[in-house]
Amino acid sequence: MKLFSALLLSLAPLQIWAASLPLFGQSPIKSLEDTFPVAGENPLEYCADPKNDILQIVSVNLTPNPPLPGEILKIEAEGIFLEPVDKGSKIHLQVKYGLIRLVNVEADLCEEIEQNTDLKCPLEGHKKFVKEVEIPKEVPPGKYAVLADVYTPNKTRITCLQAHDIIFQ
Repeated sequence: MKLFSALLLSLAPLQIWAASLPLFGQSPIKSLEDTFPVAGENPLEYCADPKNDILQIVSVNLTPNPPLPGEILKIEAEGIFLEPVDKGSKIHLQVKYGLIRLVNVEADLCEEIEQNTDLKCPLEGHKKFVKEVEIPKEVPPGKYAVLADVYTPNKTRITCLQAHDIIFQ
């Protein structure tokens, strides 16, 4: 009896695989998690459905894509703020190298925007910006992941973006 139970248990993955074959009008099993890619030439996706986000991103283009160590990365972004975003809004930025968390910071969104772009707060309406950043030559080869969660002082989501499997050679 124990042998029969073990045999049935070992065949369970085969049964699940076979059930996903498109025989007799059946559809393959789909992931419960949808992905929401960001428009443009980039590895970004939204953390969740962006339909209720304050920032509706038109596009984000990265050149080169993927970024290369020792090269200049040009970021071109365009979006529409559906309501004004003012001081006190925050960005939570996380960068991981494999499983190692390299960066985990929360910063004032307006301070970062005003220091690093030509935009000023309040952020509202249609906005575009172009920014060039130098990727250090010393970036270790491997797989990186980035998360940027941006929200108002009362925790309303402005946007949340992530990128997995950014590979530096």
